[in-house]
Amino acid sequence: MLEPPTPGMPTTSTTWTAFAGQRLIASGPPADVILAARRALDTGESAPLLLFDDTTGRTVDFHLRGSREELLARLQPAPAPTEEDTGPRSPGRPKLGVVAREVTLLPRHWEWLASQPGGASVALRKLVEAARASSGDTDRHRQAQVAADRFMTTMAGNLPGYEKAARALYAGHRARFNQWTRSWPDDLRNHARRLAAPAFGKVTP
Repeated sequence: MLEPPTPGMPTTSTTWTAFAGQRLIASGPPADVILAARRALDTGESAPLLLFDDTTGRTVDFHLRGSREELLARLQPAPAPTEEDTGPRSPGRPKLGVVAREVTLLPRHWEWLASQPGGASVALRKLVEAARASSGDTDRHRQAQVAADRFMTTMAGNLPGYEKAARALYAGHRARFNQWTRSWPDDLRNHARRLAAPAFGKVTP
């Protein structure tokens, strides 16, 4: 049986996919996927059910027993503390809904941040957004590699061609990846290729 969800489980910014054995039974918003998985259980599905977060390729622990309302309620993550929760708000301070976390920097870093227009928080946000913009393609490429590899390790680790497919994935060789996954069960192969697609980008095989 799938276990209760872990705190902070992502539910809104990703898609999930459910497999019954090697057969895909649902892929899409988490709420739709868990309800489809529950229907599979209710209709006597005997194959092991696994839920995957498509963004990370990790399996998702989720308890599928209970009413529809209980299932959907379990999808709601615990709210993270915000600046409004962790400290008093000074006059005129906007309610941005930002999350307060500890950041450890060297004194010279804090001095530089404090000297920037808007203060340290504004400067850090601008730096993060600039870094995201400049490394977006690289980050998506790497994230797709990792997500596809995690999924394949779980679902195809014992299938013929797995190791060569994984090497092709990290080398950016789409044609070789397709070659070594060709003999896999249809649903498993197609989902692995879908997760891996952003990893290849415009790389020439």
